Amino acid sequence: MKIQLKADLMLLMITFFWGASILLTKIGLDYIQEYNLISLRFIIAFLLSGIVFYKHLIKTDFKTVKYAFILASILFIVYVFATFGTKYTSVSNAGFLMSLTVIFIPVLSSIFLKERPEKKFVLGIVLALVGIGLLTLNNQLKISYGDMLCIMCALFYAVHIIVSGTMTKHVNSITLGILQLGFVGLFSIIFSMFMETPKLPDTSESWFSILALSIFCTAIAFIVQITAQQYTSPTHTGLIFSLEPVFSAGFAFFFTGETLTFKGYMGATILLLSVLIAELDFKSLLKLNYKKNIE
Repeated sequence: MKIQLKADLMLLMITFFWGASILLTKIGLDYIQEYNLISLRFIIAFLLSGIVFYKHLIKTDFKTVKYAFILASILFIVYVFATFGTKYTSVSNAGFLMSLTVIFIPVLSSIFLKERPEKKFVLGIVLALVGIGLLTLNNQLKISYGDMLCIMCALFYAVHIIVSGTMTKHVNSITLGILQLGFVGLFSIIFSMFMETPKLPDTSESWFSILALSIFCTAIAFIVQITAQQYTSPTHTGLIFSLEPVFSAGFAFFFTGETLTFKGYMGATILLLSVLIAELDFKSLLKLNYKKNIE
């Protein structure tokens, strides 16, 4: 098996885990409060990642700690929106709306980095707006509270990706990622102590959801992503990650019987199409097809 195919399969595996994370979060919130759940998820993930990559942590410097603190502040906001958004909307809606990160990245890059977006991104943005409308707007043409939080989650995750892309060039990316997990766990437990009553899971279902989120959806996903992305292209990575909402909707259907309306499925389909358009490298595909025809 080619190394790129192995890398793509690894990325597909963590996309599958992320697709399950929304349903697992929904289950966990039945037993544990929001900040408490985030803190447990990230503290366990930090400890596991730290054990695997302890040699990198030994070489930590002040710049890496500072960058990790900044990135964790943004990531904490991302997961607050994600967790509360998941609580107040359906698993399917959350999955599709959080995939909007791919659309927000070129928009923010054009605003703050003065990078001119390609035409395909403009088309993707237009389709995304149509998809959001069909998926979320009710008869009063209002978007629900949970759906809005999921859109904000996607927006801030785009900010996180852009900022981390700059910072990882100057420090050890693995150390940065591990410390980031630790800081998110720290921020969450502080908020939980002041706003909630922190506790450990007390049922098998809550333990299962927390451990699955921590081990598979955060720690292993983080380690696998860093490893696999060295051996595959950004285009492959983006296309594979765009399957996350499909997995989310599949988990919601098979485990809870959750379905969308016809309008909702139309919106979800258009939203997924907008993400694929934003990710596909049409020029490379056309060149590849042209070469094959010549041969």
